[in-house]
Amino acid sequence: MANKFSSKLRGPSLSEGSHQDLSLESTLWDLPLYDFQVKSSCLAVAVAEMFEQHPLVPGVVLLEAGEFAGMISRRQLLEYLLKPQGPELFLHLPLKVLYSYARVEILLLAESTTILTAAPQALRRSPELQSEPIVVQIDSQSYRLLDPNALNIAYWQIRGIETQVRYERAQTQMIQSEKMASLGRLVNGVAHEILDPVGFIWGNLTYVSDYSKNLMELLSIYDAYCTDPPPEIARLKEEIDYDFLQNDFLRTVASIKSGAERLSKLASSLQNFCHIDDIYPKPTDLHANIDSILLLLKSRLTREIEVVKNYGYLPPVPCYAGQLNQVFMNILTNAIHTLINEAVGQELAKEFKGGGLRDADRQPQIEITTQVCCPEPAPDLDKLHVRWVSIRIADNGPGMSSTKYKKIIESFSTEKRALKETSLAVSYQIVTGKHGGAFRMRSELGSGTEFEILLPLA
Repeated sequence: MANKFSSKLRGPSLSEGSHQDLSLESTLWDLPLYDFQVKSSCLAVAVAEMFEQHPLVPGVVLLEAGEFAGMISRRQLLEYLLKPQGPELFLHLPLKVLYSYARVEILLLAESTTILTAAPQALRRSPELQSEPIVVQIDSQSYRLLDPNALNIAYWQIRGIETQVRYERAQTQMIQSEKMASLGRLVNGVAHEILDPVGFIWGNLTYVSDYSKNLMELLSIYDAYCTDPPPEIARLKEEIDYDFLQNDFLRTVASIKSGAERLSKLASSLQNFCHIDDIYPKPTDLHANIDSILLLLKSRLTREIEVVKNYGYLPPVPCYAGQLNQVFMNILTNAIHTLINEAVGQELAKEFKGGGLRDADRQPQIEITTQVCCPEPAPDLDKLHVRWVSIRIADNGPGMSSTKYKKIIESFSTEKRALKETSLAVSYQIVTGKHGGAFRMRSELGSGTEFEILLPLA
């Protein structure tokens, strides 16, 4: 309806709302809204006639010089007209006079307000105002009315959708958790099967090394006393390159021993990472867990990325090791990904700009610091625990903008996490919900990002 009024009062109209299905992001604009605006100088009798012709219209918006001046609901107008002498007193007076008597608190919301936000505000009104229509502002000079019953129906429809989404997501998470548990058992079995033959190799390599040293020593004594060997021996020594073989054989055995050691550590790291947590937390060496994760990520840790370990003394920490491994993996993976992307971006900038600016003195670095501490009291810390274990993982990457930082912090909330679970949101839930700890993030654009995990010591 236009905001210009003729001498004849124009009747109200009803918007059909959005034709799209309601969702968690639906706003008041998606609901049916009544467009009924009049000047405050309009007579009450004209509005009463409109209410009689349109029984579903919940009220009328009053405008004064094109600006919002108030709202009178159908209920208010009828209550005053039903009073003794009411028609004689109010029916032929301007609406602003009636509004001065019937003025009540008005709930005014923008059309972009979500239904999930608007419904609780409407329900928090006093009981006598529960049936009052809600004024929805479209722009600076256009206002419409929303029936609270329509808002409540839409709200509960969306809550039903939300419940269904959460149920489906919970089912998906259960299936995913079962898949991960099955994969963990499979990988744990493979790692165990790898460790068995590696154990045989590792155990026998000690004897092979000793035997080879003894044989080489024996051959050296033979060479010392047999200065004129038969032609067959001289020919064979030349064919097998005896001098090179003598020098290289022990190095080959040492190389095999080093490979077996690395394979053993890798299989042990896989077992630690795929650890299936028990019902109760168990004391765990967190340094060994972090080292295992770094070993698994070694293929992604390029030569340019330096890992600095500032390990302090940590007692065995009661925790769910498997879930904490996931937290360490998420944080370290994000840090490596950020540093690699920055390095690639710098290389491209250098190439396209013909050797442009590049901070050659700053080597990509991930710093891991652990200690037992007594942090200052904070809302995210349990006051019953005095001593905490602190694990800080920091990178010197580009850092985050304030917008991105705010989005990540918001994703930690229950509402945002229900919509989309990120790796950092999952890590936050594991640390705070499962371990009763604190998960903190600090980031500054151009200075890098730091995550701190605080775990309580019993």
